[in-house]
Amino acid sequence: MAVPFLLETQVALSAVTRACHLTSSVFHSLVKGETLTKDDTSPVTIGDFSAQAVINSILHSAFPNDPIVGEEDASDLRHETEGRLLRERVTELANSALSRPLGGEAGVAEKTEWGIGEGVKRSTDELLNAIDKGTYGGSRTGRMWCLDPIDGTKGFLRGGQYAVCLALIVDATVQVGVIGCPNLPFEDAAGEIVPGQGSIYVAVRGQGAEKRPFPPTSAKPVGLTIPHTPNSTLRLLESVEAAHASHSFNDLVSKALNITASSLRMDSQAKYCAVASQTASPGSVVSGSSPAGHGGDIYLRLPVPGKNYHEKIWDHAAGSLIISEAGGAISDSYGRPLDFGLGRTLGENFGVVACGKGEVHAKVIKAIAEAREAEKKLEEEEKKTKKFEEKVGAT
Repeated sequence: MAVPFLLETQVALSAVTRACHLTSSVFHSLVKGETLTKDDTSPVTIGDFSAQAVINSILHSAFPNDPIVGEEDASDLRHETEGRLLRERVTELANSALSRPLGGEAGVAEKTEWGIGEGVKRSTDELLNAIDKGTYGGSRTGRMWCLDPIDGTKGFLRGGQYAVCLALIVDATVQVGVIGCPNLPFEDAAGEIVPGQGSIYVAVRGQGAEKRPFPPTSAKPVGLTIPHTPNSTLRLLESVEAAHASHSFNDLVSKALNITASSLRMDSQAKYCAVASQTASPGSVVSGSSPAGHGGDIYLRLPVPGKNYHEKIWDHAAGSLIISEAGGAISDSYGRPLDFGLGRTLGENFGVVACGKGEVHAKVIKAIAEAREAEKKLEEEEKKTKKFEEKVGAT
């Protein structure tokens, strides 16, 4: 009997692995002038454009009828003067990744029909058009790929955690998720960290989740199962950037859960992988003086109050499946399932919670509700204090 989504998984692994080779190369050879700034003020590197060009080219060759929801478009690269240098670099880097020899990237039997292998060379226009294939608006029905070529670009630039994220969504349900984490250590089946190896995480709905070494080696994939962690040793995992999530609110949640360990801060969807594998990150930041320890048990991403922000589907699609297939729970901060059928965002889903199933997840959702009440009381007290001070100042 045919294995569901086998071809899609092989293509996704090949595409993400080649993109990881590219992004690793870009990091070690970044030169001044290869970074742009998006309207949301987050940095966009040459790696974003090149990785999206590679992945979209492979996806379109293998599945020409599948639309793609991607984070980037090629508008900045099409500027006749400002974009010239970047266009040249994108063309060079993308063709270098696409033309890597066949022979088992990520342990799959790659095929020339995917538009890869020695001698492959795409024109600049072909690559820019490939980048722009990621402008699909999303849908509740049918197939679509969801891509973030470099999630955590600030982590990428500082040499910390970043991720190349790709997911297949069918009828609003994530069916395949692949995340490449070149800087997240690979632990073998014995729990030993393999020096110099990053990781690639893959999950297929109903088939479990596993991690593989990057660059690919003969090491066997390691299955992922989120272990039960006693409440006394739970640790929160959160974004490094305070603009992405409310650290102060997370502190209230920690207090409600009686968590004493300092939070672990990490960029990108590597956080999902760290929860699923309990792998600590040497590029992470600990909010406090205690050591990083393991990879974190509860990933919280709760929006900063007052910001009208809707989560993008490419920031969570692949990671959500890795968590659920590793035996964990994934929801928004009210315990509702994430909805990937509303377009390019998660719509009214508010925040994201990823952790172990059952008791842990229920406690986290309850703690978030308690933290909301505590935050509300603090705000009311601050208003009263301000009003009193204004009254005193007026007399």
